[in-house]
Amino acid sequence: MRVLGIESSCDETGIAIYDTEKGLLADVLYSQIELHMEYGGVVPELASRDHVRKTLPLIQEALQLAGLKKADIDGVAYTAGPGLIGALLVGASIGRSLAWTWGIPAVAVHHMEGHLLAPMLEDDVPEFPFVALLVSGGHTMLVQVDGVGHYRLLGDTVDDAAGEAFDKTAKLLGLAYPGGPAISALAEQGNPDRFRFPRPMTNRPGLDFSFSGLKTFAVNTLAENGNDEQTKADIALAFEVAVVETMVIKCRRVLKQTGLKRLVLAGGVSANRRLRQQLAELVQGHGAQLYYPRPEFCTDNGAMIAYAGSVRLQAGQTEPLAIQAKARWSLAALHPV
Repeated sequence: MRVLGIESSCDETGIAIYDTEKGLLADVLYSQIELHMEYGGVVPELASRDHVRKTLPLIQEALQLAGLKKADIDGVAYTAGPGLIGALLVGASIGRSLAWTWGIPAVAVHHMEGHLLAPMLEDDVPEFPFVALLVSGGHTMLVQVDGVGHYRLLGDTVDDAAGEAFDKTAKLLGLAYPGGPAISALAEQGNPDRFRFPRPMTNRPGLDFSFSGLKTFAVNTLAENGNDEQTKADIALAFEVAVVETMVIKCRRVLKQTGLKRLVLAGGVSANRRLRQQLAELVQGHGAQLYYPRPEFCTDNGAMIAYAGSVRLQAGQTEPLAIQAKARWSLAALHPV
């Protein structure tokens, strides 16, 4: 089965074609980073308009890369949520309409399920069950995954997600959007002994996250110490270390709580090198294994949507003709496969 995947939940237009027998045949991506950079964050209306301009040309490009024609596609998968509602509606409208025109089934994919299953695109794939840390601009959560659609939310963010906190703190420091890579780069020049930021919600039981206080701590630290370049680098390092160590502490807890020996790291922030290194050390000490997708599949992409859609289409799940998108959509609401 060849599935066309469409990702348009935020500021990246991702198109891919996945073959259930041969694997990934094509994967193309257009990032809107330069478009939104001057605003310091994503402007929803501009994002939607850019998806309108880019989606169909990228679909044509993906078909050409795969050496396929539209008649060779057996199903269409598109991100239906969560995300920016206007951006989601672009992908959902195009995806559902193409499926209807081509006379093939369509399936709506949950964006976070796409991230959860992204490691399945690699050669070394995790077996079920496993626990996953999903960490991105809009989400930071710990999920127990017993199978596709069998998800149990163990911990969630109560305010800013990690990626959002990175973006806000980067803006405070005068860094470019997106904030994660910018802070990591600046942190390389930081003094690790100068500042220590708190590790939020680690002094109490539970697996929930909170990162908004770290932004406030950064504001106060900057105000008290000046905004010279070395101080900014020291703050960037202290901030990154605090975020990473907070997530590592919660992952240590979840491995102990569940007794599982497989940990999946996914989402845009999963590309952070410090986070990968510390989680690798954590699992080694617990006799566990760490899995994550290659860097290009950590951020939003069409490949993860095509794969997740192929699993659900093979299980017989399809969408009615109505075009639907959801800005908010709980993982727990998904039907098991």
